[in-house]
Amino acid sequence: MKILHKFLFAGIAAATLSTSCKKDLLDVNPRDQLSTTVFWKSEKDADLALTGLYNYLYATGGNWGCSQYEIMGWDGYTDDVYSQHDYGGGRAATSSGITPNSGGYVANYYANNYRALAAINSFLANVDKVLTGDKLTQYKAEAHFLRAFNYLYLAQLYGNVPLITEDPFTLDFNKGIAKASKTAILEFVLDELDIAIAGLPDVGYTTGHAVKATALGYKVRALMELKQFATAAATAKQIIDGNKFSLHTNYAANFYKAGQRTSPEIMFSVVFLAPNIVHADAALNVAMHRWGGFAGTQNLIDEYEEGDPRLTMTWFFAGDGADKGWPFDDPAVASPGSGEWPANFYIPKKWLTPGVRNPDYGLQGDNDYVLLRYADIKLLYAEAQNEAAGPDASVYQQVNEVRDRPGVEMPALPTGLSQAEMRERIRHERRVELPLEGIRYFDLRRWGIAKEKINGFAPNPVFPDIQLKYEEKYEYWPIPQTEIDRNKGLLEQNPGY
Repeated sequence: MKILHKFLFAGIAAATLSTSCKKDLLDVNPRDQLSTTVFWKSEKDADLALTGLYNYLYATGGNWGCSQYEIMGWDGYTDDVYSQHDYGGGRAATSSGITPNSGGYVANYYANNYRALAAINSFLANVDKVLTGDKLTQYKAEAHFLRAFNYLYLAQLYGNVPLITEDPFTLDFNKGIAKASKTAILEFVLDELDIAIAGLPDVGYTTGHAVKATALGYKVRALMELKQFATAAATAKQIIDGNKFSLHTNYAANFYKAGQRTSPEIMFSVVFLAPNIVHADAALNVAMHRWGGFAGTQNLIDEYEEGDPRLTMTWFFAGDGADKGWPFDDPAVASPGSGEWPANFYIPKKWLTPGVRNPDYGLQGDNDYVLLRYADIKLLYAEAQNEAAGPDASVYQQVNEVRDRPGVEMPALPTGLSQAEMRERIRHERRVELPLEGIRYFDLRRWGIAKEKINGFAPNPVFPDIQLKYEEKYEYWPIPQTEIDRNKGLLEQNPGY
């Protein structure tokens, strides 16, 4: 794969990346002059290189913002959000369809994840030149976690992809590299996560670096993708029984910096810190709150139960004023039916720092993008255990604890639910607990109901002729055409494209 050749400086140059958040974050020159003969000389080199691996979480994700892990962009691919200006490529994907020439996440997750993997492979091939003992074990464990993290996205999105673990400096890029099956990729992910689990510290998450529970959480996700429900439930229970994490007593505080700093619920995130690491050009606040970039659909709003406070913790409503956190002095700004906002849509409150006034360019947003929360793990446990053994007491306990956190305090589920009824309750709970967190698209695909929920869906009942598109072949996204061309026919395209 010549994408790896293009970035063969990999882990070496990754260590030199600036932590400022720019669209040219990866455009480090010279690409071909850094080598292992001048870099791997001291422990400091290992520190820099490991930081470089995490820097790939800031890789560009399309035509907006800074990070492909601007996770709210995923909801534009679903029935939860209408992406007015196509942030992340969701509007094009659900209107015109997904093709090998699609932009946004369709192109960028493939390219950026393989860039990251080249860096990780180089790191693992060289880090033992400068480290020994416990520090070496932990650093390698973090790299194995990140390798699993990137391959999990590739398997979920593209299915069968090349599995490459060698140092890019040693590969012959003139030979074709065969694709491995999705199952083989996921089994590799599990192996990598087991290595990470054995070597990562068993502590809470505070620094942006993966810990043991982070790797366990992603193992749960991989096992759910493989439908290994009993093992997934047992793995999630390890996290629950470990007592290193708990539900935040303030649901909304998980999504802005002041609350994130002390949240016992966050298990992995893309970490920002103003003034050096910020959302590019205030893109998050501008896109979400001025431009109609992430408008909640009526279908999602109707999903909330009466009295569920997560509704008003997540969305603004017409008539909301300063007392409800409305961020604009002019109430017409971002009101449904005014300016950039079409009628009958809802404005996100999640990810907006409370008290921010008139968010616009120049605002240095640094709320972390939360990729894994403890509430997700509790609901995944409930789902896995329900599929493996039915709705036993532990299933009820985990769902009810999410519903009953302080400030949410929704009533317990009714007793006597069948397995199928509990399945629907859990799916409902995931939808209202996790919107704008990059979860729903993967849930719908994993449940096998993406076409049912997305294809033909009219995001705005005012305009029923505007309908979304989801075809069976989208279960495996196409390999981007740029990669097919770069590899001169040596890389096979996915079926249907």
